[in-house]
Amino acid sequence: MDRTELEKVLAAAAEQRGVEIYQIDFDEDDNVIEVTIDKKDGDVNLGDCEYVHRAVLDAFDRNIEDYAMTVTSRGISGSEADEMLKTIENE
Repeated sequence: MDRTELEKVLAAAAEQRGVEIYQIDFDEDDNVIEVTIDKKDGDVNLGDCEYVHRAVLDAFDRNIEDYAMTVTSRGISGSEADEMLKTIENE
């Protein structure tokens, strides 16, 4: 996956949702990505994270690009976000 293109997609989605990209971390193979978002006025919610994540899914074909990505809120780790999603899915 081209980092520059990914950053463009992330920036556009963040702007549309009213959040900002705080940090992007890649593993050494560039195929595991953790994106951290933040919001100046208020708290980031699950919908914000989902919106940014779906924008990337729409832009990059998972059948062609081999990547795993987590979008989290500043102050919440990827593993904490995964646990939150499991709780929500089980409700």
